[in-house]
Amino acid sequence: MSAKKAYPLRLDPALYEALERAAAGDFRSLNAQIEVLLREALDRRGMKVAVTPAPKRGRPANDAKDDVD
Repeated sequence: MSAKKAYPLRLDPALYEALERAAAGDFRSLNAQIEVLLREALDRRGMKVAVTPAPKRGRPANDAKDDVD
């Protein structure tokens, strides 16, 4: 399950296009670009927001060493 909170966001079309251009220029997805800009804005207001660690991807490590032939 995703640890991120989904939130529908309505944007002015001109703002959306500007965000897409900024995201492409920074090689980010639009969602990542919005997160970066929001964090920067909060930081300027003196509100530090910790980054939640992403969940590990892939298969879990196999702790049991079952060498069955």
